[in-house]
Amino acid sequence: FSSKGAMMDNRFATALVIACVLSLISTIYMAASIGTDFWYEYHTLSPAENVSEAGRSVWEEFVSEEADEKTYTDALFRCNGTVGLWRRCITVPKNSHWYSPPETDMTTNCISFSLSDQFMEKYIEPGNHNSGTDLNRTYLWRLQFLLPFVSLGLMCFGALIGLCACACRSLYPAIATGVLHFLAGLCTLGLVGCYVAGIELLHKKLPLPEDVRGEFGWSFCLACVSAPLQFMAAALFIWAARTNRKEFTLLKAYRVA
Repeated sequence: FSSKGAMMDNRFATALVIACVLSLISTIYMAASIGTDFWYEYHTLSPAENVSEAGRSVWEEFVSEEADEKTYTDALFRCNGTVGLWRRCITVPKNSHWYSPPETDMTTNCISFSLSDQFMEKYIEPGNHNSGTDLNRTYLWRLQFLLPFVSLGLMCFGALIGLCACACRSLYPAIATGVLHFLAGLCTLGLVGCYVAGIELLHKKLPLPEDVRGEFGWSFCLACVSAPLQFMAAALFIWAARTNRKEFTLLKAYRVA
């Protein structure tokens, strides 16, 4: 029976190691996803270096603090823009003076969303403040900003509980770690759903021009991969803790008998 118990301990240890690795990878993916600007990408067939003087004024408005949703979205369409959770970027020629020949030397200009931008109301007609508030897009935008931080916070709190479990030499607290990872996975899944819904609703209001193609970027894909990793880690944590508890109860009953 003791050899069987040792085998069970090895099995639980293996499950916990795999769960910890999955948790670490998902945390790295989520952090990288939050910190990068390639959640959605626009690709235009018209080279940015051939944009007219009017186009250059759009670039200036794009980096302005007063730029509204329609202004910066139009610039994203024209200039191979990318959008992240925190920043928006466009690709422009380094030298865009009217007397300069068209360039192939391009640079990427980015502007961060301020905290007030993250909680700003979205309008039924983007750019028209008199059109009324679009509640769906407003709350989707706010959720896609808050949910990734909730997800990371839950995983970090779960890691602390796991460290406490190691210090106490008990697997039972790993149930709490598993539950927190499961909740983190739900938050990540909610983030992905909110982002997709928000993009679709925006493009209904501001349709893509014929020469512009939009697609989800690799930052978005990292978040998509992070969610199942969190769920798998949660399942392993909960399974190891519950099964070990049952084995311990059976062992105790056997010894009493």
